[in-house]
Amino acid sequence: MKIVVLSRNKNLYSTRRLIEAAKERGHEVRVLDVLRSYMNIASHKPQIHYRGEVIENVDAVIPRIGASVTFYGTAVVRQFEMMGVYPLNESVAITRSRDKLRSLQLLSRKGIGMPVTGIAHKPDDVQDLIRMVGGAPLVIKLLEGTQGIGVVLAETQKAAESVIEAFMGLKANILVQEYIKEAGGADIRCFVIGEKVVAAMKRQGADGEFRSNLHRGGSASLIKITPEERSTAVRAARIMGLNVAGVDLLRSNHGPVVMEVNSSPGLQGIEAATEKDIAGMIIQFIEKNARLNSTRTKGKG
Repeated sequence: MKIVVLSRNKNLYSTRRLIEAAKERGHEVRVLDVLRSYMNIASHKPQIHYRGEVIENVDAVIPRIGASVTFYGTAVVRQFEMMGVYPLNESVAITRSRDKLRSLQLLSRKGIGMPVTGIAHKPDDVQDLIRMVGGAPLVIKLLEGTQGIGVVLAETQKAAESVIEAFMGLKANILVQEYIKEAGGADIRCFVIGEKVVAAMKRQGADGEFRSNLHRGGSASLIKITPEERSTAVRAARIMGLNVAGVDLLRSNHGPVVMEVNSSPGLQGIEAATEKDIAGMIIQFIEKNARLNSTRTKGKG
């Protein structure tokens, strides 16, 4: 098969592992910088060009698109879909998962457990917004934040009011969530491929840090998840429409709650913690499922 990986840096661990896994299984693989790709949007023959070359005869595309380039990145994935190329994750699914508000609304509609969440553009009563999610302590998040950036734990009512008013003064879009104290600064990353959780790890925040992101000094370890956690992760990925996803769960007193569904989950932490060949599993999934013109959300925006 001829596989394209959309990544801005071929030396990143996840991109490198996908290249290795594809080559080990006899496939031809090429990395394209998504921002250097440009498109000919023609009704009779849509094309993608890269450094003066027409990219054609591609069987599958693996999007590894950073949050900051979601708009253009998903446009390139959509162009591949128009060309009949099989996408590991479809453009519509990536867009859904990257929109924090939309993804939470979709999960809520399907009855997935999640923290009590409030969102407001410019509330007349900040105190009512705080009460709505159960009061302080609470978590305030920038909708555009990634890797734990723009996430604040407000431990008192006054602190919450100050942070919310400060963000709103900057015209930032925020959401306010209940703080799951019993999680103890830890979350569970479930790695979903297809309809199965293939690996799971516990991420523990550094001392004094409530955010468990590995980028913020958190540590990862192997964990055994419950059937309910497994089912929740698979359902969350399916609701987003993602074939491959990193689903982040917290263990709360009322069962697992979903914090986020990631469409480009990193491989380094999960492969190190579980000693599993996740990259190889992804390539095997593509081998079994890649078909010409098989995009499920075709024509659905």
